[in-house]
Amino acid sequence: MKKLALIILDGWGLGNKSISDAIHHAKTPFTDALFNDYPNSKLKACGASVGLPEGQMGNSEVGHLNIGSGRIVYQELSRINNAISEGSFYENPVLLEAMRLAKENNVKLHMMGLVSKGGVHSSLDHLIALIAMCKHEGLQNVYLHAFTDGRDCDPKCAQNDIAELMMLTDDNVKLATLIGRYYSMDRDHRWERIEKAYSLMVNGKGEYFENPVTALTHHYKTGITDEFMPPILLDKKGLIENGDVVINFNFRTDRPREITEALTQKEFPEFDMHPLTLHYFTMTNYDDSFKNLHVIFNKDALKNTLGEVLSAHKVTQVRISETEKYPHVTYFFNGGREVPFPDETRLLIHSPKVATYDLKPEMSAFEVRDTLLSYAEENNPGFICLNFANPDMVGHTGVYEAIVKAVETVDTCLESLVKGLQPYGYEFLIIADHGNADHALNEDGTPNTAHSLNEVPCIYVGTDKTLSLRDGILADVAPTILGLMGIALPIEMTGTSLIKKGA
Repeated sequence: MKKLALIILDGWGLGNKSISDAIHHAKTPFTDALFNDYPNSKLKACGASVGLPEGQMGNSEVGHLNIGSGRIVYQELSRINNAISEGSFYENPVLLEAMRLAKENNVKLHMMGLVSKGGVHSSLDHLIALIAMCKHEGLQNVYLHAFTDGRDCDPKCAQNDIAELMMLTDDNVKLATLIGRYYSMDRDHRWERIEKAYSLMVNGKGEYFENPVTALTHHYKTGITDEFMPPILLDKKGLIENGDVVINFNFRTDRPREITEALTQKEFPEFDMHPLTLHYFTMTNYDDSFKNLHVIFNKDALKNTLGEVLSAHKVTQVRISETEKYPHVTYFFNGGREVPFPDETRLLIHSPKVATYDLKPEMSAFEVRDTLLSYAEENNPGFICLNFANPDMVGHTGVYEAIVKAVETVDTCLESLVKGLQPYGYEFLIIADHGNADHALNEDGTPNTAHSLNEVPCIYVGTDKTLSLRDGILADVAPTILGLMGIALPIEMTGTSLIKKGA
C-alpha cells in the first residue's frame, strides 16, 4: 500500500497574477517547479461546491470538513438560511424555549456574536431573524452584544453593518456593548483577550459611548479597525447577570468556545472570570464537553470519513499543524469528531505568542516541518495530514510584505518536506482549503483581509508518469487519496477521484 502525505497550504489560492496576488509576487521556486513538473489541477473551494450559498467564500472549517469527508457537507449557514426562508426557524422549539424562559422569568435576553456579512462565523441575516422573532414573541428586555469583524470583510465594514442593525433597535431591543473579534473570539487560549470581552459584557468595563457609530468613527480616526475595536459600553442596563438568557448566534464552532467557557463552564480566577448561572443557547454545538447548554441546530454525524476509513484498514496516520489550524486537521477533518481514531496520532505545535502574525510571518512553520520529518523517520506513518497556516493567518493581517514572507516560508518548508519524505517512499497531494494570500489588495489599493473566491491548487507528486488530474472540488480529495492507496471508497463518499489514467 502506498504511503501518502496530504499537505494543505491554508489560504493559498490561484490568483489573477496582478499586484493583488501576493503569492504570484512571492519567490516560490519549489512550488513553481512542482507546477511545471508534476500533474496538477484546480479545485473549487467556495459556494455550492463546499455546501455554502452560491458566491459565499470558503473557509478553513468548511474546507477541512469537505476534504476529510469526501462529500459536499452542507454547512450551517445554508441550513439556517433555509430554515429562515421556509419559516421553520421561527418554530424552532429550542429558540421558543429561550423566549419562554426570558418572558416567564422576567429576565433579560442577550444575543451575542459577530455582526458581519462575511458569512464565515455568523450571518447578519440570522441576527435580524432573531430580532424579528423576539419582537413577535413580545420580549421587552433584549440586549445585543456586537462583535465587530474586519477580518472576513473589509477592515471598516462595521460602520455600515452596525448602522443597519441600529435601524432594528427600539425601546425593547437595544445595543448594549461593542467589541472587536480579536478579543471576544480568540481561539488560542489567550485568556487576557477573552477577559476584556467578559468584563465588558458582565461588569460594564469599557469606554462609554451613547452611539455605536460615533464610537467606531472615533476609533477609526486613531487607526483602530473593526477586528481590534476596544471594549465599548453603550447601555449600562444591558449587562449579563445571573438568571439571564443568552443566545450566541455564531454558527461556526471554533471561535465562540472560549467566551462560552468563561461565561458558563469554568473558573478563571487569575482573570477574574467566573461562570454565571445562565440559560445559555448556542446556534450550533460548540463543544461536546460543555455542560448545561442548549443547542439550536445540531449537526448530523458524518460516517466513514477519510480518517475512519484509514483506521478501519489499519493505516497509521498522523495529523500535524500549529495551534491556529490544529482543530482543522483533527476535529473538522474527522467530520466533527473530537476523539482520535485508532492508529491516529495528533501533533500540536504551538503558534507564536505575538499580537498579530505580520510580526512573525514564519509563524511556527519551521517547527511543524522539523517535527513531522523527525516523527516520520521514527514512526513511518501510512498517511500524513499537515497544514501550513501562514498564507491564511498572515493574509488576514492585510500586511502585504508579511504575506509575501509567509508564502515564501511555506515554499521553503514544502521543499524540505517533499525532499525529506521522498526517500521513505511517500507520495504527495498538495492542496489548499481556500484562497486568501492570492487576493491581498482591493481594487483601490487598500488591504483585503478576507478570503478569496478563487480556485485552489491540487498537485500530485509521485512516481506514476502516466497519471494526470482533472479539475474538481474539495470533496474529491479523499476519494483521490483512497484511490492512490488502493482502498475502496465507502458509499458515503460522493466525491470522485481526480485521477485520470493514461492521459
